[in-house]
Amino acid sequence: MDYFYILLALIAGILMPVQPGINAQLSSLVKDPFLASTISFAFGTIVLTLFCLLVRVPWPSWSTIASAPWWLWTGGALGAFFVTATIILAPKIGAVTMLALLVLGQMVASLVLDHFGWLGYPVHPISFWRLVGVIFLIVGVLLVQKF
Repeated sequence: MDYFYILLALIAGILMPVQPGINAQLSSLVKDPFLASTISFAFGTIVLTLFCLLVRVPWPSWSTIASAPWWLWTGGALGAFFVTATIILAPKIGAVTMLALLVLGQMVASLVLDHFGWLGYPVHPISFWRLVGVIFLIVGVLLVQKF
């Protein structure tokens, strides 16, 4: 695997607990987690748009956009749910418990997506060792929650 992608994944992982903390503080300031999510997404949209313009990412044609299946547009809604959920969870359960539960949920969903090859993922059948890994995560979540 290319080291760039490993580094990118590590940086994204490091930033995962930072984003909810920042957004929870924003929520506290504006007094609403949904408004904080809206502000966060608006700023993110501005940053991404400027980046795309700066590096001259070619925009697709309107016919290409119109031909996309309806479910391709749900990614933004899923992101909005995720960000808003972390804004609500971070101050209630803390970073470690929140991230442990998020990772557990990600692993369970990933097992299913990989097993069936849904959403374009390569097929990797559920195996004994993959299940053992998820069980270890469940144990980890319980330990983090208890101590």
